[in-house]
Amino acid sequence: MAGKYEEIFRESIENPDVFWGRIAEDIHWYKKWDKVLDDSNKPFYRWFTGGELNTCHNALDVHVETGRGDQPALIYDSPVTDTIKTYTYREFRDEVARFAGVLSGLGVTKGDRVLIYMPMIPEAVTAMLACARIGAVHSVVFGGFAANELATRINDARPKVIVSASCGIEVNRVIKYKPLLDEAIRLSKEEAQPSTCVIYQRPMEKASMVPERDKDWMELMADAKPADCVPVLATDPLYILYTSGTTGIPKGVVRDNGGHAVALKWTMKAIYNVDAGDVYWAASDVGWVVGHSYIVYGPLLKGCTTVLFEGKPVGTPDAGVFWRVISQHKVRTLFTAPTAFRAIKREDPQAELVKNYDLSDFYALFLAGERLDPDTLQWAEKALNKPVIDHWWQTETGWAICANCLGIEHLPVKEGSPTKPAPGWNVKVVDDANKEVKAGEIGALVVKLPLPPGSLPTLWKADDRFVESYLKEFPGYYKTADAGFVDEDGYVFVMSRTDDIINTAGHRLSTGAMEEVLSSHPDVAECAVLGVDDQLKGQVPVGFIVLKAGVARSEEEIIKEVIQMVRDRIGPVASFKTATVVKRLPKTRSGKILRGTIQKIADNKEWRMPATIDDPAILGEIEEALTKVGYARARKDG
Repeated sequence: MAGKYEEIFRESIENPDVFWGRIAEDIHWYKKWDKVLDDSNKPFYRWFTGGELNTCHNALDVHVETGRGDQPALIYDSPVTDTIKTYTYREFRDEVARFAGVLSGLGVTKGDRVLIYMPMIPEAVTAMLACARIGAVHSVVFGGFAANELATRINDARPKVIVSASCGIEVNRVIKYKPLLDEAIRLSKEEAQPSTCVIYQRPMEKASMVPERDKDWMELMADAKPADCVPVLATDPLYILYTSGTTGIPKGVVRDNGGHAVALKWTMKAIYNVDAGDVYWAASDVGWVVGHSYIVYGPLLKGCTTVLFEGKPVGTPDAGVFWRVISQHKVRTLFTAPTAFRAIKREDPQAELVKNYDLSDFYALFLAGERLDPDTLQWAEKALNKPVIDHWWQTETGWAICANCLGIEHLPVKEGSPTKPAPGWNVKVVDDANKEVKAGEIGALVVKLPLPPGSLPTLWKADDRFVESYLKEFPGYYKTADAGFVDEDGYVFVMSRTDDIINTAGHRLSTGAMEEVLSSHPDVAECAVLGVDDQLKGQVPVGFIVLKAGVARSEEEIIKEVIQMVRDRIGPVASFKTATVVKRLPKTRSGKILRGTIQKIADNKEWRMPATIDDPAILGEIEEALTKVGYARARKDG
C-alpha cells in the first residue's frame, strides 16, 4: 500500500491545480486567483494569476488579527554584541509599518527596488518586510560584500533607495560597511544610483554621511507615520536575489509574491513539521536564500517565532553556542549548513559541550547547502540523538527540491541521500541526449516543468538568460546543474555539481563520492576533492583535508591512509594518489567550498578573488599546499 508521502506526492504531480489550489486557501487573499497554474506562455509558467495579496500582511498583520499579537515573532540573539532582544508580532508589525512609512516618504512606491546591504540585525528583516508591505521589490546583498560586486547589483536592480548600516561585526573585527557602499555607488552607473541611502548607525561604529543623499534610520523612524499594506498581484515580484553567474554578471533570481507565500507557509509543517507558536531557527544570513526563506518569510507566514542569530558556530564564544541558543530559546527545529557542523565537530570532536545544555525541546536538525557527508551525519545523530535530515535545494528553487518531509511521513534515512523529491518536484535523471537513465545510473539531475510555486519564474529583466541558463540544455526540464542518480526505492543521491564530474582516463568519476570516503576517516574534520588537469589522464583528483583539533598523528600517515581508503572503496580507477593537509578550506560566507577557485590555482589558470570569500588569506595557504604536491607552480592572479 502506498504511504502518505507517495499519495501526496502523486497528487502534486498529477493534479497540481487541485493540490496547490487547496494549499493556497491557507493564505489571506484580497482577491482570489483566476487560475492556479497559468501555462499559456510556456516555458514561463505562472502561479495564481489574477490573485491579489500582500506578503507582509500574511507574515505579520494576520497573526496580530487572529490573536498572536503578544507571541514573540523574532528573537535577536547576538553573541558578538552580547545582545538578546525579543519582538512580539504586534511590536514587529508596528516597527515594519513605520519603516514602510519611511520608505513611502522617500518616494518608494509599488514596483520600485530597494537594495538592502545590512548585517544580521532586526532592522534588516524590518527593511525586507517594509518593502513587501508597500509592494516594493527588495534585493538583499550580503553585508560586507565587495564594492565592485555591490556596484554590479546596483547597476542591474537600479534601486530608488539603499538601506544599510554603519558596520557588521565579526568575532574579532568590525567591518565598516559605509565606505564599501560609498565606493560601490561611485563605481555604479549614474542612471542606476539611488536618490537616498538610509543608514542605521550601530553604537560601535559611526559612519560619515553624504549630505543630501544619506539619511539616519533613527531620525527618520522618529517622525514616521505607519504605512498600510498595499495589495499586489500574485505574479508581482517580491524580491530579487543575486546568484553568481558563470559570465561574471550576477543572475537576479526573481521570487513572486503569490506562489512564494503559498509554498513557504506550507513547507513549515509539511517539511519541517513545525506549527504556529513553535520556535524555528535557520542559522544562515539574510543575504542568502536560506535567510530569505527560513529566517524571514517561512516562519513568520506560519506564525512561528524565528531566531535571528548574529554570530558563528564556533568562536562566539565556543563550539557550544548552537546548543546554548537551542536551549535558551527552546528551539524546536534548527536548519543550517553541514559546514557549520563540521566546524563544531572539529573544535569539539566528542561533542562534550552538548552535555552542558538542556535540549529537551529540540526536535530535528535540517542540513543543506553542501553535500552532507555520512561522517558528519553520524556525528550529529550521535551528539543530539534527534532526527538529522539532509535536504537539497538551491537559490533558484527557494525551498527544498528533495527532503524527508517530516510533517507528511518520516521516511527511513539513507546516508548520502536527501531522501525523495518534495511534493511538486518531478525529479528525473537524464543523459546528455536528454533521455531518462535507469535507476542507479549517474546523470544530470533535472526537474520536469512546470516548477512548483515558490521557485523562480524568471531572472530579473533577463527572460532570455533564464531560458539559456536553466531550460535550454534539457528541453522540458529545469537544469539543476547537479549530477546524481535515483535508486530503486526512489531516493535521490546528489553526487556533485555536473562540473564536479571529472573524466579520468575515460572514466566519469564523482569527486563527491571521493569526498565521502575522505570524510569518513576518523581524523578528518572536513575535506574537498577536485579534478586538476593532467596531460596523461585528462584530469586527476586531488584531495584537501582539514584535520580535527588535537590530532597527534603525522600528516604523512593520515594521507597514506586516505589514499588507500579511496583505492579500497572506489578502486584504482579513481587514480586518487595525491592529498594534502590544509589548516582550513576557502569558503563563501554561506559555507560553500570555493572548489572552482582552487581548481584554477591548481591548473595555473587566471583566477579572480571571489567576492563571496570569507577570508582571502586562505587562498595563499591553498597555493602553498598545491605547490608542495607539485601544482600551482606559477600563480596568475587575474
